[in-house]
Amino acid sequence: MLILQADILLRGYYGWNSRRAVQVLDQVFPKESPVQPSLVIVYFGGNDSMGPHSSGLGPHVPLDEYIENMRKIAIHLKSLSDTTRIIFMSCPPVDETRVGSGTSGIFSELVRTNELCQKYSDACIKLCQEMGVDVVDLFSAFQKKDGWAKACFT
Repeated sequence: MLILQADILLRGYYGWNSRRAVQVLDQVFPKESPVQPSLVIVYFGGNDSMGPHSSGLGPHVPLDEYIENMRKIAIHLKSLSDTTRIIFMSCPPVDETRVGSGTSGIFSELVRTNELCQKYSDACIKLCQEMGVDVVDLFSAFQKKDGWAKACFT
């Protein structure tokens, strides 16, 4: 009888973006660790792609910086081990109607549109292709389903 074992670590934090991830990359994935992950799935872009807030605060990361942050993440992860598999997921689309109706006075300036999401998704896909990193095109995949906005964002 074959027994398989896997440790699954989920590190997802509300409001995080690629800028914050780069700041803690060495702590989350230390190169000197004797055991390296077999698989790392990287998903940033949903928060990065939000329009900038007039206060300068918020999760927005300009597109050029997002691309460089994702490049730094890929380079770091590729250096961990020859056997670590890396999969990036691109920015998904959003249900603009639903997102727009759920804003509060505090967050009313935050903008999330499919136009912005597609730019970040396309940039992630292009970077991954250039670097030889596997990528899942969430932006296109979600929209293949009829009624995707209602089906994916209920």
